Amino acid sequence: MTKLKLGMIADDKPVKVTAELPATVYRDLVAYAEVHGRETGQPVADPTRLIAPMIERFIATDRGFAKARRARHVTSS
Repeated sequence: MTKLKLGMIADDKPVKVTAELPATVYRDLVAYAEVHGRETGQPVADPTRLIAPMIERFIATDRGFAKARRARHVTSS
């Protein structure tokens, strides 16, 4: 079984954002959605629904960002 970084997709009220992706990134997103659906048993009808959780996961695990954010909060408190 593959261990994906992305878990179950929360059903949350979205904010509309428009973005252009390179074709190669979109193809990878579609492939990721297929694997994610097999692994979680929750098929992904629209691969673009993975973008927000992927960005969320990326931000949550970015140590440099966390450090900069903590430093900003410390100096602004």
